[in-house]
Amino acid sequence: MPSPSLSVVVPVYNTERYLKECLDSLSSQTFGDFECVMVDDGSTDASPDIAGAHASRDRRFRLVRQDNRGLGAARNTGLQHLDPSGRYLAFVDSDDVVPPNAYQHMITTLEATGSQLATARCVRLAAGRFCPVQGDWKAGVGRRLRTDVTETPQLAGDCAVWNKMFRRAFFDSTGLAFPEGVHHEDLAVWPRVPFLATSIDVLPDVVYYWRVRDRGELSITQQSMLPRALVDHVAAMESARNWLRDRPEPRARVCLDALDQYLLTDRIPFLFPWVYLGSSAYRAVYRQHVPRLLAAIGPEKLARQRAVSRLGYRLAHLVSGLSTHRPDAHPGPGSSTACSGLREQVATPARRLVPAIVAVRGWLRSTRLKEDLQGAQARQHHERHAVGEPDDA
Repeated sequence: MPSPSLSVVVPVYNTERYLKECLDSLSSQTFGDFECVMVDDGSTDASPDIAGAHASRDRRFRLVRQDNRGLGAARNTGLQHLDPSGRYLAFVDSDDVVPPNAYQHMITTLEATGSQLATARCVRLAAGRFCPVQGDWKAGVGRRLRTDVTETPQLAGDCAVWNKMFRRAFFDSTGLAFPEGVHHEDLAVWPRVPFLATSIDVLPDVVYYWRVRDRGELSITQQSMLPRALVDHVAAMESARNWLRDRPEPRARVCLDALDQYLLTDRIPFLFPWVYLGSSAYRAVYRQHVPRLLAAIGPEKLARQRAVSRLGYRLAHLVSGLSTHRPDAHPGPGSSTACSGLREQVATPARRLVPAIVAVRGWLRSTRLKEDLQGAQARQHHERHAVGEPDDA
């Protein structure tokens, strides 16, 4: 039997409500020459039964089972069970959906260009409705073929793996493996890809539907309001930066500057709502870890951000308890600590907004966002399973 052209890895953990729709979307791809390795990561619901039934109906699908070790470990296991002769590689999360023409479109493009990977757009799928993803830049740049991070610096922050099609030989040559037992494993390894890739196809087409789970259910991404997830998030950002920082090639500096811009405009501000709405434990973790990351990025880079962005940082610092820290301040004479560049009193206009912040925070506490937060804090057991920790961790 000839080897399939495309290999797809689908980690599965307790997604019984969404798994059938996900797998059906793969079976319905107009590009049919693929294998799909489903890795059940110790699910406690009916997910293994659903995956096994699908494999019995569609011989392109295979089910591998393992004890719960987390998303990164499940992806690594899937990679180990692929046909070694496949030419292309894709990843799918088991609660998401892939449009019918997605793989055909990306593979056709790669066949024409010879690029090492293709990246395209995704949209959020919430309660059966589609909505744009914040910071979606691909629609604006249009179809850009055979580009790289020096020409398209936004690639440094294009961190999800599931809206990509990798040429298998390129992916294998990178030696990439996903960190295990942590959240935000994509971010920790992705910036190495645009550094190593010399030819990337950017497509303005939607190739992935990224689900927002219903109230009362949280995906790993939606668990970002948990203190443990914040620790992992900052660690992933630091790991990505450190890898690029330690590379001697000039190209690494381009990638690092582009990554820092992405972190300052997207990933770190993503934390701000949970500073306002979250627990005191979350704010304590924020105070402990985020100033260290900002000091490593450098106050001069934060100072170049838009005024409204800088104000957002100052407000988040105020609410978190960093009331004597101005995140875009330059180090003063005699500063000696790692976060010395953050030490300066927050500007008076920002302090005057504190009553407004308190009022807005009170209003937000009555919204669905607050309900999700409370549900997440009550599901510490679920969080531990999502990252592969034992119950007594």
